[in-house]
Amino acid sequence: QVQLVESGGGLVQAGDSLRLSCAASGRTFSSSALGWFRQAPGKERTFVAAIGWSGGSRYYADFVKGRFTISRDNAKNTVYLQMDSLKPEDTAVYYCATVYIPSMTPLSAWGQGTQVTVSS
Repeated sequence: QVQLVESGGGLVQAGDSLRLSCAASGRTFSSSALGWFRQAPGKERTFVAAIGWSGGSRYYADFVKGRFTISRDNAKNTVYLQMDSLKPEDTAVYYCATVYIPSMTPLSAWGQGTQVTVSS
């Protein structure tokens, strides 16, 4: 089992950048695909990005392509989400999870998430 803790959120202005981190514990981190999801107020949680176990394969939701970059450091048991050119509609709580890549189905339990608020 992998336990995941998200951090790095905050209040920024439109056009700014943030880098989220997701620190993992558990021996299976380096062999697990990881993903980021987000949930805006009053909306369902949605897929944002995913990365394969080696970091060689990356996947993005259309609404973040070209703006967000997912990466991982298996030596640090951490996955990152670099978010550039942030928009007010990116405001949400961001969560990470292990994922089943073909369907982007989250597999691990949700953590507390990290709040990202983008002001216009």
